[in-house]
Amino acid sequence: MSAASPTATSVPAPRKASARDRLLAAADELFYAEGVHTVGIDRIIERAGVAKASLYSTFGSKDELVRAYLEGRHKLRRSRLLAGLEAYDDPRDRLLGVFEVLAELAGTPGFRGCPFYNASAESPAGGPVEEVSNANRAWTKGLFYELARDAGAHDPATLADQLVILYDGASAGARMDKNSQAAHTARTVAAALLAAATL
Repeated sequence: MSAASPTATSVPAPRKASARDRLLAAADELFYAEGVHTVGIDRIIERAGVAKASLYSTFGSKDELVRAYLEGRHKLRRSRLLAGLEAYDDPRDRLLGVFEVLAELAGTPGFRGCPFYNASAESPAGGPVEEVSNANRAWTKGLFYELARDAGAHDPATLADQLVILYDGASAGARMDKNSQAAHTARTVAAALLAAATL
């Protein structure tokens, strides 16, 4: 066998990530750590190691890159929450489990709170940030509604509204305090709200 011939044990070289994937990875890291308006496209391009033309041919504009970043964060958040809730069989435990998942996330290094809240605070009304953030919020409220209904709440819509506010506060508190205690406290409050809603 010649030196140039492949052997049965040769491993193919890993495929390099596409320009789109590298741009999204760079945007995800920088936007979440520093903010969607603070970070310019030149830093993203440099971090991704791609040509400026790649950003515009792939996304068209920074706004569309921000949209893709937030859509990726929504997908990740949804997957993380739903996977975390699979650990619970009892409907009440599932509802309170949302705050356990938040506590786990808030305890990770680099946690900076809700990416949708952060991006919305920096952005004017209208546009992709508001659109994706509203969709994420509607999904969260829908999840709490389903969990409240399954747990036997007499008015699941009202309980869902209360829990969304509680979740928002826990996320902001965890970021400000740099620990997960706010999420644990929110779980305790959520349990009291749930008990009152199911009397």
